[in-house]
Amino acid sequence: MKIASLLSSGTEMLCALGLESSLVAISHECDFPPSVAALPRITRSRIAAMASSVEIDEQVRSLLSSGAPLYEIDTERLAACQPDLIVTQAQCDVCAVRYADVLAAVASRPSLARTEVLALNPQSLGDIVGDLERLGQATATVTTAQRLQTAWQARIAAVERATANLDATARPRVAMIEWLEPLMLSGNWVPEIVVLAGGRHDLTTAGRHSPYVEWEELLAYDPQAIVVVPCGFDLARTLACWKVLTVLPGWQELSAVRAGRVFAVDGNAYFNRPGVRLVDSLEILAHLLHRDRVGEPARFSGARPWVQVA
Repeated sequence: MKIASLLSSGTEMLCALGLESSLVAISHECDFPPSVAALPRITRSRIAAMASSVEIDEQVRSLLSSGAPLYEIDTERLAACQPDLIVTQAQCDVCAVRYADVLAAVASRPSLARTEVLALNPQSLGDIVGDLERLGQATATVTTAQRLQTAWQARIAAVERATANLDATARPRVAMIEWLEPLMLSGNWVPEIVVLAGGRHDLTTAGRHSPYVEWEELLAYDPQAIVVVPCGFDLARTLACWKVLTVLPGWQELSAVRAGRVFAVDGNAYFNRPGVRLVDSLEILAHLLHRDRVGEPARFSGARPWVQVA
């Protein structure tokens, strides 16, 4: 089977299923495992990704309001790869190539007439675990998928056991900041992860898209822990940008700041990417919130994807 993955999380899951050698093309964002770097890239972003948070937001709003796509597909190159399966998404037009654009590209080339398109649409942690099985079914790797599911669920259950008997006062109010300017808090699967990790994320709703939030609303909530995870930003870029928060009125008075519980995390690899490393994200957050109950994940020794910044 020849597979084109237009989704970074899809590429990670396909590789976890042992299908890296079946990949014939990937998206411009696919970067894990590092060994996929040499594969042909058949999408590109129309956003100037190295612009500031404000400028990126303005570009996204402008393109969306005009109905234009944020990402483009190299249809000729895709057709030349002749994939049997294309893995894409229908969850968010801002996050990756639009599902409708993928279908249009396939329909436009006779050589792709027999190509199957599988769109992932995760809204929750359970959906992401389920996506692994859907990929397994589409690629005849169901046994491997089920084995990975069992391992993931065991790790999720271990965190849940560690935090299950916390009373309400021991569960900190958490703000997972998905975008800096304008301010956006994490939705989708992240509020669920916060609860499993032993916290509260009351300003957003699990299963719904991440909302913009006014600074005054966050001040009133007074989070006891802040985790800065800008979507698409690695740790180095997050560390270079997060301080825009510190000049906002009332920052120094926030409980999280006074307690030294402000963290920057690689939001590109963790939390925002609904794939293999989302369980890692849960373990990271549980450790940051409850170090007395959840140890530092051993896989990160010496190479932590997070930094305590305040």
